[in-house]
Amino acid sequence: MIPRSVLRSLIQLGALLGLLLPAALVLANPWASVSAPSSGMTQVVGSTASGCIAGADPLSASGPGYVSVRRYRNRYWGHPELIRFIQDLGHAQMKRTGRLVLIGDLSQPRGGPMPSSHRSHQNGLDVDIWLTLADSPEAARRLMDNNPDPPSMVAVGGRSVSAAWGRDQFALIEIAARHPLVDRIFVNAAIKQELCRIAGSDRAWLRKVRPWWGHDAHFHVRLRCPADSPGCDPQKPLPEGDGCGSDLAWWLSDEVLRGLAKAKPPAKRPEPELPPACRTLLHDPPRIAGE
Repeated sequence: MIPRSVLRSLIQLGALLGLLLPAALVLANPWASVSAPSSGMTQVVGSTASGCIAGADPLSASGPGYVSVRRYRNRYWGHPELIRFIQDLGHAQMKRTGRLVLIGDLSQPRGGPMPSSHRSHQNGLDVDIWLTLADSPEAARRLMDNNPDPPSMVAVGGRSVSAAWGRDQFALIEIAARHPLVDRIFVNAAIKQELCRIAGSDRAWLRKVRPWWGHDAHFHVRLRCPADSPGCDPQKPLPEGDGCGSDLAWWLSDEVLRGLAKAKPPAKRPEPELPPACRTLLHDPPRIAGE
């Protein structure tokens, strides 16, 4: 048995490390320590997993049909087209039910790699959208800020949606997928399966919705490269079809759901080198208020 005095010291050390670790992560990642966007024209540089953004716009704390949560992370920056997509989604949701969409992370003020939670979200074209809705901005922040994530929409075992899933969640993903700026959306395979099951005959939008690890309480939206950013690296074209066939079946197979070695998520890879333009951007002067 560990003596009480030693146990007390270990607990105190753990608490101290808990306070120091976030600060250490930020210090090790200069992108997370930049608090403001760069000046000049908006430009997306590189890819979502190795890139940055110049002249990013902030997402307002709230707007018609949406509320931005966990803003203390300073990850509410993006390309103007991403801001417009979120506003469009909020308007559509407001007309449909009057409840609010919870908007999670976009990018840091100048993009780049984050110290936690994401490998992507680096060039101002990604946003996480929670599948739980809220009745007011205050209710959204009570639910999300400094709290664990909302309940999963996937049942235990990973083969079907949970009781938390409903028509509102289906409609939210469909509205997002039909938006012309959206390149693709990532969801849990069980959610993709449910979308396939109830989508009906007009299924072209399903092609954009791709199964991926996790993503059981939120979905991840990625926009196409904007026309004003020739330095943006586009993703590979999506496969043909609605994505409801053999590829989806693999994600829901025993091989994957039981976590066999060859079906586990890819091991963490070294961070790719950022484009040279990003290294320059990191040290550009900040945008002047009102610019």
